[in-house]
Amino acid sequence: MSFIISIRAAQDGWSVQGDTIEHGMMFLSGAEAETAARLLAQRYSEAGRPTEIEVFLRDGSLAGRYVAVPDLDALVLS
Repeated sequence: MSFIISIRAAQDGWSVQGDTIEHGMMFLSGAEAETAARLLAQRYSEAGRPTEIEVFLRDGSLAGRYVAVPDLDALVLS
């Protein structure tokens, strides 16, 4: 099972919510939110957890999806 991180428009910026983020994170720009979400997904994948980022537009439609998968060879060698 993979973790899900979502980026959505908020009243004063963009929010990053996820399965392991208790209160979410707020950013002024979508680019900042996406960078934070990608870094978090990368950390999870390095720890062996596949993670999916869903990016939503201001109208609520899905703009894109990014999937970070673990490098299984690196996990076996560790």
